[in-house]
Amino acid sequence: MPDYDADRFTAIYDGCRQRVWAYVVSRAGRQVADEVVSETFTVAWRKLDEVPEPPLPWLLGVARNILRDNIRAEARRTSFVAELRSWTEPAEADIAEEISERSALLKALASLPEDDRELLILSGWQGLTPAQAARVVGCSPITLRVRLHRARKRLTEAASAYPLIRDAAVEQGMSPQVRIATGKEA
Repeated sequence: MPDYDADRFTAIYDGCRQRVWAYVVSRAGRQVADEVVSETFTVAWRKLDEVPEPPLPWLLGVARNILRDNIRAEARRTSFVAELRSWTEPAEADIAEEISERSALLKALASLPEDDRELLILSGWQGLTPAQAARVVGCSPITLRVRLHRARKRLTEAASAYPLIRDAAVEQGMSPQVRIATGKEA
């Protein structure tokens, strides 16, 4: 059986490699073609029993999925690099002040109960809607909104202990609720 598998794979590779490579080049250029073709045939080898006859459409579908995954990964890397760059390149404020504010806010967040932190991270950092976050934590969207409101209030209270955050909130024109919670009414 292994000889048959090796012969079948060799026949598929010899018969389809050029067309798969041409397809990938037409979609993504020569720089990535060799890598994507290699990955495509690695998948074909691992799933040789699933490769239908004729194999070309299946192989092109695999190559398409690999390209799509590569594009997503590149978008994530680009986004991550941009985020890191935003942390290291000051816009208008002093970098030391921004780092101190961020550090103080993270300390305030860390002082909250785990459930509050989870809600704040799901909504603020992960960008989930209340309905999506409710599914994650296993409650109704209305219940989540109430819990999130309370968690935000507790974060505001915890952050008021840090003068850098309190002063930054006032300077940035934060809501009256934040100003009152931080002891700085407008």
